[in-house]
Amino acid sequence: MILKRYIFLSILFVPQLLLAQNTNTLSGELSTKIDGIFSRWDKPNSPGCVVGIVRNDSLIFAKGYGMANLEYNIPNSPETIYHMASVSKQFTAYAMILLARQGKLQLDDDIRKYLPWFPDLGHKISIRHLLHHTSGIRDQWQLLAISGTRIDDVITQEHIVKILSKQQALNFKPGERFSYSNSGYTMMAEIVKAVTGQTLRQFTDSAIFKPLGMRQTHFHDDYTEIVKNRSYSYYPKDQHGYGNSILSYSNAGATSLFTNVNDMAKWVSNFYQPKSGTLQDIETMVTKGKLNDGREDHYALGIVNTLYRGQKLYNHNGGDAGYRTVVNVFPDKKMGFIVFSNLGNFDMSTVNQMADLFIKEPPAAANAVSKTIDSSKAVLQNLSSLKPFLGDYLSDDGAQYKFNISNQKLFGQRQNRKELLIQTSQDTFIVASNPQLKFVFSTTKTGDTLLREIWPGGMVFKKYTLKAPDAKQLKTYTGTYHCPELDCKYNIVQKGDGLVLSHSKYDDIPLNFTGRDHLRSSAWWFGHIKILRNAKDQVIGFEVNDGRIMHLRFNKVLQ
Repeated sequence: MILKRYIFLSILFVPQLLLAQNTNTLSGELSTKIDGIFSRWDKPNSPGCVVGIVRNDSLIFAKGYGMANLEYNIPNSPETIYHMASVSKQFTAYAMILLARQGKLQLDDDIRKYLPWFPDLGHKISIRHLLHHTSGIRDQWQLLAISGTRIDDVITQEHIVKILSKQQALNFKPGERFSYSNSGYTMMAEIVKAVTGQTLRQFTDSAIFKPLGMRQTHFHDDYTEIVKNRSYSYYPKDQHGYGNSILSYSNAGATSLFTNVNDMAKWVSNFYQPKSGTLQDIETMVTKGKLNDGREDHYALGIVNTLYRGQKLYNHNGGDAGYRTVVNVFPDKKMGFIVFSNLGNFDMSTVNQMADLFIKEPPAAANAVSKTIDSSKAVLQNLSSLKPFLGDYLSDDGAQYKFNISNQKLFGQRQNRKELLIQTSQDTFIVASNPQLKFVFSTTKTGDTLLREIWPGGMVFKKYTLKAPDAKQLKTYTGTYHCPELDCKYNIVQKGDGLVLSHSKYDDIPLNFTGRDHLRSSAWWFGHIKILRNAKDQVIGFEVNDGRIMHLRFNKVLQ
């Protein structure tokens, strides 16, 4: 009897032991090359990654590198559970598609039909706008951070809903431009609940994960829940060590999918051999978004639809705390490449290095690339006509461009990226390495020089010259500023020969001028503010115009 019980238990545990092992049906040469790509993280004292390669419906390579948990010396393996961050979005989008096919909603429905708590901001916002990031709704993480909620605080679904329900304006008219918004995907989780009576976790478990046999996958909507084989996330603390990168999310939709490489491989094959949904559902999912003016964008429904080495590619990356994730699917090749890392500065280009071993670039594509960087076309013949265009430019959301001429060629520089420009007409230029990106210069009646980016989500920049304010001028900016929408306050304080932004939850943040009424900081949630003045030229407030937040108003409090 005891012997039979032992045999029974052994049989029970064999599948788990097999799952924990690495998978490899590749040649020794290919395996060695893949090991070489990830070797710098394959250390007993380093966070690392788990990688997978899918061909047809099989996981032909899966291996862990480095450690899943440094404190307990637990190595990464294909069974290690990872937080997916924004890779989660494609599953939320697919839930919408499945509900639409079931007739429980339509993608062009007004979101307020299901979410009456969201304010009427004067424009119809559809589910499709949420899916394509064209809704104009401000991003939840930045709103929370501005309000004083740290990203490593516990953040619940209810917390996000409450802050979104108080929005007083949109960043832009729905459909006017693309601006990545996590808020839309959290709102779609709430739509699932309104339509089905189930949480996103419950619905996706029955409609997606069980049909695919993804038994180790779920939307993690309770940060206190214990998950076996879970990895922890880290950031590099110094040259030789790491710190814990804390994540305490109790929200789902934009993020929070938990899975492993073994399970994700089954989702990859669903793109070309669907067991959850149909090929028509997949076609809907990968249909690119369109703006109001008809321009197409690569972002489809929770996933990017683009080309790589001449091959169709469905892709999404993710990053929360120290987690970095990417899933690349080549549907025509029936292949997928997966990388999950638990290190904040992990090099995610490794997924392309791995794919390059299998996806060969056709000669025609290589020739096309060489033509895009033909620098001989960039030599300028009439330099004097371009002098009005040279100098520094600033957009309303604080983005900066600088244009200068070097060796009879025009270069544009944004942050650390320098781009060679090719002139196509007197005031129009294209980027040599990306001809789809176009710049058009113009001059207004008031004499201002403007720069317009021509691409989905492109911005308008205004040329400026900076004159540093003196101590007396600095004082005019100081005071207390209140945001009615978030009900929070910040102080601008004069400190030495500069200004700092002060809040009770954060260290003081130095402010730097990039124009008389434009100030920048190193804080990701408060990177740029635009000063507001009255008819008497007095400072009366400011707007946070930074990335995924536009026109968030703070009023100066009268003392």
